[in-house]
This record gives sequence, C-alpha cells and structure tokens, in this order.
Amino acid sequence: MMPRLAFACFCLAVVLSAANSADPSPQALSAEDLANRLSAWQQDGASYVRLRMENKQPPGTTKNALQIQIKARRAGDAADVFYQILWPKERKGETVLLRKAKDGSVRGWIFVPPDTLRSIGASQMKEPLFGSDVLYEDLVDNHFAWKTQAFVGAGDVNGVNCQILESKPGKGDNSSFTTVRTWIDSRRLIPLRIEKYVAGRLARRIDTANVVTDDIGRQIPANLTVSGSRPHSVTELDGSRIKHDVTYSDRQFTPEALKEVTIPRSSPE
Repeated sequence: MMPRLAFACFCLAVVLSAANSADPSPQALSAEDLANRLSAWQQDGASYVRLRMENKQPPGTTKNALQIQIKARRAGDAADVFYQILWPKERKGETVLLRKAKDGSVRGWIFVPPDTLRSIGASQMKEPLFGSDVLYEDLVDNHFAWKTQAFVGAGDVNGVNCQILESKPGKGDNSSFTTVRTWIDSRRLIPLRIEKYVAGRLARRIDTANVVTDDIGRQIPANLTVSGSRPHSVTELDGSRIKHDVTYSDRQFTPEALKEVTIPRSSPE
C-alpha cells in the first residue's frame, strides 16, 4: 500500500489517509480546516514502503518496471525522503535522497552505482525520478500547507462525488506550480484526483485507482497514475506494503547512506 502523497509525493509523497466515519465531510469543514487536516495526515512520522513503478510511453505499453523501497520521515514542515531501486538487478542501488527543511528549502542527492554521486539543486527539482513521470518536486511538495485554500465547486471521479479544493502558494511557499486542485471524496475525505497548474495551464495529473486500509487502520490511496510531465507518457504506482513501526537514525538520510542497500528490520518480509 502506498504512503500519503503531497503531490506530494507527490507522494507520492505522500499518501493521504482518510477520516473515520465520525469525522465531518468536506461540506462541514472550511477549506482551510480541510487543508490543515490533510496536511497533518501527510506528516505521519516515519514510514517504510515497497512500491512497484511502471513507466509507460506511450500509455498502454510497458516501458520498464521497477521495484522501489521508500524510507521517509515527515514531521511539521520538514521531510526526509529516500527512494532506492531494488530491482531490476542492473539498476539495483540507484538512490535519490531529498531533504526539505522547515523553511521550505530542499537539498537532494542522487547516487548511481558504483560510485557516481551528485547533488540535486533547486533548479533541478523538475527532473524525473528514475526516468518516470514523477518529478523530484512531487516527492516533497505539500500544497495543503499553502497559504490560500478555497472550495471551487464539486465534481465526479469514477462515479464518486467529490469536493474540489483549490490551493495556491504564498510568498514563502517554494513551488513551480501556481495552482493545485484536489478532488476529495466527500464521504471518506480521500483525494481521488490532483491537478497541478502553471499559469492556468494543466501541467500534471495524479489519479487514484484504488483505495485500501493501511497498517494502522486508515483508508489511503494505494494505486496512482501520474501523467503530464512528458507527452504521451504515464507512470503507474502500486504501493504494495507500508509500515509505520520503523525507526531511522539521522545517518540514514545522509549522502553517505545512499551507497548502501538496507531494509529496516521491522519492515514486512
């Protein structure tokens, strides 16, 4: 199962958990309160994920498939995310580390075995993760924490009634996107679609294909489809495993750790 995405995480970053049945629907919350709730759910502490990524170009044709492990720490406005390829064998050990500070600044590194290590600067945040349609920026962005939040209508996503939340960055929010719209399941408070815009132009779309229950009993988006960063291309993400009972040392989120392939002991076999 995939973690909450601040497309985050992208998501990817970021899988966002749903409220339980006693929680109010979006109609009972202000836009700011709903965004704050989704932002808080995204900052879920330490987690470990096993993920299958398929990059298709054109859509419908498998270009390549990767098995990836994700180690993450998210708290407050800060985040550390570590993406590492486990399979195929010829790409095992390729690793990306991004560290977002409380002030919104991001530092990053990428390691390609056997010995190539380079930094990722602010101007490179639009580069693709492992050749996919997921960008580095998607992994650390949290548009639910942006200054301006508003409801802009309702819509249907695969037969599910959704409230549309529009987010816009403030002066201190570091993002290349000028607007993000999120289609939120009105009953479960789960994001089913995220669209990212640049100056009014749709630049990215992330759709939820499946919703599951995670290891701590929350409903979360598990299968995602990402498109828009490249013409005639789509990336499908299948989060197969997620664990929150993990502990990481600070060293595990340093450039030196990128050269090691280790799996947390408490992660599922």
